[in-house]
Amino acid sequence: MDLISRINHHFTESANLKLQAVDVLSTPISAAAERMVQCLMADGKILSCGNGGSAADSQHFSSEMLNRFEMERPGLAAIALTTDTSTITSIANDYDYEQIFSKQVRALGHTGDVLLAISTSGGSRNVIAAIRAAHEREMTVIALTGKAGGEIGGILGPNDVHICVPHESTARIQEVHLLIIHCLCDAIDCMLLGVE
Repeated sequence: MDLISRINHHFTESANLKLQAVDVLSTPISAAAERMVQCLMADGKILSCGNGGSAADSQHFSSEMLNRFEMERPGLAAIALTTDTSTITSIANDYDYEQIFSKQVRALGHTGDVLLAISTSGGSRNVIAAIRAAHEREMTVIALTGKAGGEIGGILGPNDVHICVPHESTARIQEVHLLIIHCLCDAIDCMLLGVE
């Protein structure tokens, strides 16, 4: 096995996907950042959720908002719904795993808030349930998906934003999701701080 060739292939494939996807993704990323800034300027908050690597991305986004990204600024209101193990396990135990995010959205979300829903497949049942709960609460949904968007792509409303990575590999999709999160953080900071 030639590990160096395999490693080089991963780097090349990841870089090529990012370069190929920029034309498809830059407009929805910009729209998502604008909706997030509108929410934050109106004293709203951004809730985020996902499973596995997408749960880590959810927490990563929330930490960049609450603390800072690359510029000094006050903390911004963001909550990752993936971090409270007592809440998650009690909901999963008393009801079912599919409701671990939707029950939190119904309790914490308000009209004008934003849900950042992350699912590489677009088919995560608990993320889909969270999106439906967000719609009930009149929240805007920003969906990060891949693999043509799955069921999530079909349930988004006209005020929602779908950022769908055009690839089938979960690893490649996750790599682009991280770049998208950093683009969102940068755009939010630039708009809030008036950076050109």
